[in-house]
Amino acid sequence: MARSPVVARTLPALRRALTELREGGARVALVPTMGALHDGHLSLVRLAKRRADKVAVSVFVNPTQFAPNEDFASYPRTWKADAGKLAAEEVDLIWNPDVKVMYPDGFATRITTEGPALAGLEDRFRPHFFGGVATVVGKLFLQCRPDVAVFGSKDFQQLRVVTRMAADLDLGVKVIGAPTVRERDGLAMSSRNVYLSAEERSAAPTLYRAMKHTAKLMRAGKSFEPSLAAATKMIREAGFTLDYFEARHAETLEPVRSLKGGPVRLLVAARIGKTRLIDNMAV
Repeated sequence: MARSPVVARTLPALRRALTELREGGARVALVPTMGALHDGHLSLVRLAKRRADKVAVSVFVNPTQFAPNEDFASYPRTWKADAGKLAAEEVDLIWNPDVKVMYPDGFATRITTEGPALAGLEDRFRPHFFGGVATVVGKLFLQCRPDVAVFGSKDFQQLRVVTRMAADLDLGVKVIGAPTVRERDGLAMSSRNVYLSAEERSAAPTLYRAMKHTAKLMRAGKSFEPSLAAATKMIREAGFTLDYFEARHAETLEPVRSLKGGPVRLLVAARIGKTRLIDNMAV
């Protein structure tokens, strides 16, 4: 029978739990989540267990990364199921604060991000987003003081932003990017996939197929511009409204025109129905 993790909901409880976890010099890994856990999240937990002695998972739906027109109120919240899944994975600690713990009355300090946060990708369509992410992740790192933190690579620009922030602010945590976990048809696992209708779910893997085909063309030496244009056409014909489909340098997120420009990452964001999906792939 799986043992139950410690659940902390206040900062004093969190500090007591972390002190116990670190006894004997144990290394602690943190997996930040917003709950609604799926197999992709659980793969992060398993990677964290390989990289540290103890694993803490935060479950907090962060309001500051949602714009007023986005889905904060309706974002899936499945605490009971999440706690059961984390217990089955033998997680040591769940940090589950409410909004008033994370943002108490009078809260007035935020982290401002530049560099990869201003790459003209997610920031072009969600200009509020990375300030909210950086602030909450910065708080989580300071609260939990992990040795390592594991993030999924599906949110690739976010991974680059968090990695840069941790290094720039000397937060003493090694940020690890975990591979994207996909459904059998290639769709990247996401908590927002539950919003898809049956018809939309059938069309959704087009993003993966478009990236896969484009990466193959680019590796074969085809020009980037027509390869990206063909993928754009494929995605739109599947019923998506495209925000972007771009080839960027995998480290800096600067635009690239050929494989000679360095390691290349394809990044895509598109809407189908009411759902916005993002994905990426190495070339």
